[in-house]
Amino acid sequence: MQSDNKTAAILVIGDEILSGRTREGNAHHLASVLTAVGIDLREIRVVADEQPLIVEAIRALDSSLGGRYDLLFTSGGIGPTHDDVTADSVAEAFGTGIEMNEEALAVMRARWEARGMPVTGNRMRMARIPLGAKLIPNKFSAAPGFHLGNTYVMAGVPEVFRAMVDAILPDLPTGRPVVSESIDVNRGESDVAEDLQQVALAYPDLSLGSYPWHREGSYGTMLVVRGLDGARVAAAMTDLRQRIGL
Repeated sequence: MQSDNKTAAILVIGDEILSGRTREGNAHHLASVLTAVGIDLREIRVVADEQPLIVEAIRALDSSLGGRYDLLFTSGGIGPTHDDVTADSVAEAFGTGIEMNEEALAVMRARWEARGMPVTGNRMRMARIPLGAKLIPNKFSAAPGFHLGNTYVMAGVPEVFRAMVDAILPDLPTGRPVVSESIDVNRGESDVAEDLQQVALAYPDLSLGSYPWHREGSYGTMLVVRGLDGARVAAAMTDLRQRIGL
């Protein structure tokens, strides 16, 4: 699909994702949000809680560091425990220092005191922010994320992640949302592959896909046409319907 929208990647960080202990949902949520506001998600990558791997991925994905994409969103690794090394990894990737951020610490102290929670070294660890980064507010639990270069660093806890996505959304460089049309046919993929290919060749600016399904003893294929121009999408879908006899 041809597009002049900004491109993006999501970097999911966490051993618990790779081990299968935790089902990953943050990338799924953010993918829907980005599609709705006209940002083209091009890659989702998952890495372990290991600083060299995280640094390597950030440098490969953030265009401000010579990487592939205009925007990078990370999930996970900014909590209070020893294996939360995302903040240090971002600082290393950008070649900057890291220190206790007084603004972040003040917000968290206020929350802890209001709830009678002690101020511990582990909790304070969540206020360590790379130099030059801007904070991403967290209305859910106070401990912030941050934004440095083209990288937006957010928590792995789903409720907190979603709160941070809501916070950054108004400032993102949005584009043209993708228009999508789909039809279900009671035919297998191989039966419609030739027709789908012919329409794809006729509309190279669009994205066409086929997705098989099985339900209640029946099978078939969902055919999807996606693009930025609603009229072109509608024309391609009309062509496809005619070719497959609908």
